Amino acid sequence: MKFTMYLLVLICIIGVGLLAFVRFAPSDPARWHMPITETNSRNMMGGSIRVTEVSEAALARVDAAARALPRTDVLAGSVDDGRVTYVTRSKWIGFPDYTTIEYSDGLLKMHARLRFGRSDFGVNRERLERLLVVAQEG
Repeated sequence: MKFTMYLLVLICIIGVGLLAFVRFAPSDPARWHMPITETNSRNMMGGSIRVTEVSEAALARVDAAARALPRTDVLAGSVDDGRVTYVTRSKWIGFPDYTTIEYSDGLLKMHARLRFGRSDFGVNRERLERLLVVAQEG
């Protein structure tokens, strides 16, 4: 009986530790704030990429829309740099997703991807689809 209780306590401690790591692990801009080399829109496991021809003003519109997303903060970059990377955390556990937007040569490129796990349940694709609507306004 004591062994079972100790095992249960140990499992709970490990679980809380993992959740704390997911929520508080630092985000390294050198890893996440990278140029988007993809030239075509596509969906992949754990993320999505969207590439579209728009005016240069679209970057500022998308930046404003991304900053307005719930639980979203800028990790690195700026509109003036031509590339911005954001961290958006899930509501309950705080899983981080990274979204990079950049503009060059008439193309707006957006890449949203998860950090932990294998599936994002389509949330990164949905986020990019909402931002794409903003990009194509105007």
